[in-house]
Amino acid sequence: VDTELQVLDMYTNKSLVNCKYETKIDLDIPPPARPAKSPKDVENTEQLFLTGLHLEQYRHATFVASDYYEEALRRDPLDARNNNALGLWYLRRGKFKKSEESFRKAIKTLVQRNPNPYDGEPYYNLGLCLKMQQRNDEAFDAFYKSTWNDAWQHSAFLNLARIATLRSDYTEALELIDKSLVKNYNSHTARHAKVFILRKLGQNEKALLVIEESLQLDPFNFGCLFEKYILLNSRNENEGLTVIKKLKKISREWEHNFIEYAFDYAHAGLYEDAIALLKVYSEGKDAVYAMVAYYLGWFAYQLNDTAASQAHYKKAALLSPDFVFPNRIEDVPVLQHAIQLNPSDAKAFYYLGNFWYDKRQYNDAIECWENAASLDNNFPTVYRNLSLAYYNKLNNPAKALEALEKAFSIDRSDARVLMELDQLYKKLNRPHEERLMLLEQYLPLVRSRDDLYLEMITLHNQLSNYKKAAELIATYTFHPWEGGEGKVVSQYMICCIELAKRSLINGEYANTLSLLHDAENYPVNLNEGKLLGAQENDIHYLRGVAYEYLNQREASQKSFLQATQGITEPVQAIFYNDPQPDKIFYQGLAWQKLGDQKKANEIFLRLISFGEEHYNDPISIDYFAVSLPDLLVFDSNLDTRNKIHCTYLQALGKLGLGKEYAIESEQLFDKVLQMDNNHQGAAIHKAMLNSPIIHFV
Repeated sequence: VDTELQVLDMYTNKSLVNCKYETKIDLDIPPPARPAKSPKDVENTEQLFLTGLHLEQYRHATFVASDYYEEALRRDPLDARNNNALGLWYLRRGKFKKSEESFRKAIKTLVQRNPNPYDGEPYYNLGLCLKMQQRNDEAFDAFYKSTWNDAWQHSAFLNLARIATLRSDYTEALELIDKSLVKNYNSHTARHAKVFILRKLGQNEKALLVIEESLQLDPFNFGCLFEKYILLNSRNENEGLTVIKKLKKISREWEHNFIEYAFDYAHAGLYEDAIALLKVYSEGKDAVYAMVAYYLGWFAYQLNDTAASQAHYKKAALLSPDFVFPNRIEDVPVLQHAIQLNPSDAKAFYYLGNFWYDKRQYNDAIECWENAASLDNNFPTVYRNLSLAYYNKLNNPAKALEALEKAFSIDRSDARVLMELDQLYKKLNRPHEERLMLLEQYLPLVRSRDDLYLEMITLHNQLSNYKKAAELIATYTFHPWEGGEGKVVSQYMICCIELAKRSLINGEYANTLSLLHDAENYPVNLNEGKLLGAQENDIHYLRGVAYEYLNQREASQKSFLQATQGITEPVQAIFYNDPQPDKIFYQGLAWQKLGDQKKANEIFLRLISFGEEHYNDPISIDYFAVSLPDLLVFDSNLDTRNKIHCTYLQALGKLGLGKEYAIESEQLFDKVLQMDNNHQGAAIHKAMLNSPIIHFV
């Protein structure tokens, strides 16, 4: 029976809360999400457009929307929607010339039969693109064409009002901004624009009324608050001071709040007001956000004050680059102009390079960073960025290494750069002793980062210093981090299991069982629990061997039987929770112990067969991937990783088949370690070739 709870106003009998518990209805489970196909495999241009749009909306980490738009345009160069989408993709990345070409192609198609197209978006986007190039008359025409379409009227009339203000045609600007507000009454930006247009028309009282109305709608309209300050300050400084104090308080004096509204003025050509607003932010501060100084230089230049512009740019070049990461498309012309007026400014090149790299314009980024490095060879972050770009985008490990070593030589207190340098050494197969020696030189830095500290533990494990690794783990509290899933646990288990093997060989069976118990039960300081269904075939197998030596047959057989359980089919293990082949290998060893050689051989041959069949498979990151097993500072070649994995599978299979395959197994393990000397599985199992833990038949 349905039940209902209501809370009524005792005076008006109006329902204040209405909660109804409805009968449960069984619904069909919705279909699972489907991964995007590669562009060449998408059936039509419609789906290419929709896939690209989806990738942009959800900011997919590995798939690139432009690949889909470009494939659509390869098939149909005049496709309006894909041309518009590609143009917008370039516009957001500051590539105004490229975006203009695409928008004009889209418009050419749309107006073939109708001079006022159904969709005004390409005209609006073209207007933005032209405005960013300061081609305001052309932009005005494009914005006006977009107003034919209802969806774009608010934004288009706002930008038309800005251009009219820039032309000092305030009467037309007021008409246009009112049309914008008809479509979006609550718009912060449009209300702010109406106020400054009224002020320019000398209609101060009307402007104050609009301000009060706007602040009633939203007291955080910082643009209207600043306008209130301008209007009140002109007649009473104390009133103006009260308003500016309130503005500083509720804006938290966060630079980006001021920057956004400063550009609202700048887009309307009110550069004096933009400068005044940024000075409210910067006054009294010893150091300001560097981009603010660049914006002040840009605004001054627009007022034909070249001397002031140069002074601001020179000041900007001296400010700290910490936490400065340009991301607005307006930053492109600003920084390009700063470079033009002050060509010795390494920081401007650096910031512009950061913008280009973020927008996947890698060649532009590298060129900017190289210019920055040539101007200032004592700027470590530039060299660090170049290292990543050289390795990941130019496939040049030698230049990457030179740049990163230079970065660390400049600043040996940067733990992140030390971590990245060690990762690069790891990629380049540097000897473990050499890497460990480097980390031990900088122990305070190593202890400041979980990933670096874990790398030191890993190196001790790789050098068979298992007791030392166990001590380092026991005296440290780890913190979970994105991309580090399973890493701490893996090194902990290696310590326990390898120490258990030593105890087993030395006849210390009680200690063996204790260490295997520890391997199953993670200590609290790891701060990571066991995955549901985690396979522990190696632990069960070794426990079975220990019981076997203790002549506890029943316990031994039980442990061996446990070791045969779990997933038996090998896979391409890319992610940290994928079934690992060594667990399957121990299933085979357990079947041997249980006297079923046929099942054991089936498992070993399955490992070999999978490795041979899939050795040349092309590998790509799964569409839904959210975590990979390695730090992604430097890109990995997934095809190479697959070849290593498949070789390892074959080596394990040969190892399991017995002594007659031992030489082949050793050669395969050596091949793995030659490709990747950090492959712990290969090193550990190669050491088992002559181990009494494996009873060859």
